[in-house]
Amino acid sequence: MDKTQSLEGADAEYLTVQGHGFNTMHDSTGLSRMPQDVMHTPQNINVVPQALMQQQNVKSLDEALRNVPGVTTSIGEGAGGMNGDQFLIRGFQAQNDIYEDGLRDFGVYSRDAFNFETVSVIKGPSSEVFGNGTTGGAINMVTKTPGLKNHYNAEFSGGSGSYYRGTLDVNQKINDSTAFRVTGMGDEHNIVGRDNLYSHRWGIAPSLAFGIGKRTTLVLQYMHQQENSIPDFGVPVVTKPGAAYGQPITEYGIRRSNWYGTDNDQNATNANMETARFSFKLNKHITFYDDLRGGEYYRTFAASKATCDTTCVNNYFSGDPSKALVARSGPVGAGAGTGPGTYMAPLPYQQTSWSVQNVGSMVADFHTGFLRHQIVAGFDIERVNDVRSQSTYLKPKPYANLVNPNPHVGNLDLVPGDMNPGGLVSLGSLGAKSHSNGYGFDTGLFLFDQIWFTNWLSLKGGFRWDRWQTSYNMTGGNVAKNPDQHFHDVSGVFNPNASLVLTPDSHQTYYFTWANSTTPMGMYVTNGSVPIRPGTNSFASPEKAQLYELGAKYSILHDRLGVTASLFRLDKGNALNADPVTGEITGSSDKQRNQGLELSVGGIILPGWNVSATYALYDSSTTYSATKANRGKNVQYVPHNQATLWSAYNAFAGKPYNVTFGGGLTWREHVWLDAANKFRAPANLDFSAMISHRFNQHWKVAMNGYNLANRLNYQSLFSNRATPSAGRMFLGEISASY
Repeated sequence: MDKTQSLEGADAEYLTVQGHGFNTMHDSTGLSRMPQDVMHTPQNINVVPQALMQQQNVKSLDEALRNVPGVTTSIGEGAGGMNGDQFLIRGFQAQNDIYEDGLRDFGVYSRDAFNFETVSVIKGPSSEVFGNGTTGGAINMVTKTPGLKNHYNAEFSGGSGSYYRGTLDVNQKINDSTAFRVTGMGDEHNIVGRDNLYSHRWGIAPSLAFGIGKRTTLVLQYMHQQENSIPDFGVPVVTKPGAAYGQPITEYGIRRSNWYGTDNDQNATNANMETARFSFKLNKHITFYDDLRGGEYYRTFAASKATCDTTCVNNYFSGDPSKALVARSGPVGAGAGTGPGTYMAPLPYQQTSWSVQNVGSMVADFHTGFLRHQIVAGFDIERVNDVRSQSTYLKPKPYANLVNPNPHVGNLDLVPGDMNPGGLVSLGSLGAKSHSNGYGFDTGLFLFDQIWFTNWLSLKGGFRWDRWQTSYNMTGGNVAKNPDQHFHDVSGVFNPNASLVLTPDSHQTYYFTWANSTTPMGMYVTNGSVPIRPGTNSFASPEKAQLYELGAKYSILHDRLGVTASLFRLDKGNALNADPVTGEITGSSDKQRNQGLELSVGGIILPGWNVSATYALYDSSTTYSATKANRGKNVQYVPHNQATLWSAYNAFAGKPYNVTFGGGLTWREHVWLDAANKFRAPANLDFSAMISHRFNQHWKVAMNGYNLANRLNYQSLFSNRATPSAGRMFLGEISASY
């Protein structure tokens, strides 16, 4: 039985007995470097299983991660910063920590879920496994790969916001150890409750597997995803006269649908990845793995972001709202509306990136005397290159009316940056440059050993050593005024970790983990406008993090239900910050701490009745800052409380009148948007529901409803802006499976 099948009909009882589907305790992590299942890996791991994604009709990585506590979304910035998938885990940036089948996905794009089997969030620093980054954790997508059972699946969805989506999943057995699979997707939709926004994307992912079930296996995969959309940088955050803190302007009567962009904005992405995953079982003790991936990414990007200055605020709240004007770019507001408009950030740009990564590892199980060992050792080599060219407008972006913005501003005369150096964004002492290129090269070696002193007591420890080589060049523009800049850095780091693990039986695990992570400046050249700073910058040293975590995991009710609990403390030093205007990433001397409790439960309570629920309680603070007023303040984007709940029940399974119905909620308490805690995003509360009917074992119809209360929630956050989430939405689906 393929555990990716639906929990409906005759499958429900089988899945109840085996504990598959919603109880992920005995699932693989999807990484050869982490050979234990979720239950026996001494870290908090949240898994979004295929069965849950099917019930919720999940369409993107962002939607899948709404089931995971402690994950929030931020938006890209500045002169060539990110705007694709950007996530924070436990309040700390994770845009560099997105993986697919254990290999890093360097692309700057919004990932569709059409080829996902499961999505996992591995909480806490994991530099011994992943290398750089993973301060708050790592996101790993396990993709759909060929199997030896033929199946042919097709789905079509349509609904609110002119939503049209089709997916295809075909698996064909070739012989007793070889199979081919292809998944595909076409998707176009508007954003309910937001004006002038749309997304059109399509993707295809063929794969071929050799040696299925044999000692030697090889899986070859290709993924192509292309998108044309309009970026949404949200609404400005303002402080109402006399208020204690600022909030999004939509909290004060401005329509949630207001979009402050122009008809010159665009986001065109083209992402490609080629992957080869090889494994060889030498004997019953030793298995070798080698995973290789190449990636090519192309992007054309132009966006707008609204600035509502003091004049704008006063006109709206105390004067004539029709005279409240916002600037669509740059640090300077519209004021009283004198002048033609603004020219500055964010500037349009074109980006071409490529990457290659190879991870080779060995997993060895053996005994030395009465001690049982599992050793994981290997190497990780990765390189990423980036070339970027800024463009500028010859005409200014006209100011927008805060109450009734008009996106139709006409042609702004886009030209290459070298043709208009005065329109380039100045990045402080680095000046204004039109071109940038660079690379990051990392060589890592890792080794860790888990030693069992008894069947129930083990100690796991190890390390990873990395050598980073980074280079970045900024050229062009007015060279006489702003000379070309060339940065280069080589450094090495050692990240150890240790865990004490107690497993009284196969249904429970207790652990204490201490782990380190390091995030270097400049390693990820695809993500920031200036990923590496001059060596004279006293804050150019890597960002460091330490984790202390005490946890428990249970698989109960005959493996029908999985339960986890963890207490953690996460300390980060030399925190990296993004400038709200330019998007420039700079180091700081700030030290931050997040500590708290995380709980989760997932599985099948009774035949046909599944549940997935999580809760997180966080206590965050800035323990040190050069800005004394920021000391003791809450860390940006970290809520004090957060929870999710989803449950569905399959009534009259196997009957012609069967029906599955369910629903749930996601809730996040308010979060502070800046280090000084002067701006705040209100709490989010989202109710959703689904109902489906299966005509037979092949055909099914379903209806999903999202944000049923039509609440004004905020999806993507940054220090001075917030993006309203989609309004109430309904999506119908018809699917066939053979």
